[in-house]
Amino acid sequence: MVKDKREIIHYLANKYNLPLSKIEEMVDHQFKVVAAVMGEGNFSTIRIPYFGKFSVNPNRVKHINRLKNESNKIKD
Repeated sequence: MVKDKREIIHYLANKYNLPLSKIEEMVDHQFKVVAAVMGEGNFSTIRIPYFGKFSVNPNRVKHINRLKNESNKIKD
């Protein structure tokens, strides 16, 4: 059974008798943490229990850094 995010939020709000905004905040928080850690440039693997591991391919990081360096050379 595939459920979308809205269905899951409604189900949890009804089950635990909590406002939709609180449930949505809880569901979104874990992804905000992943984005914040990776946004800092710390590309270590992040594990969310019972959900999965999030990591950045090291080759992709090298590619992005190379593009940044090329962009800086053009500006100079």
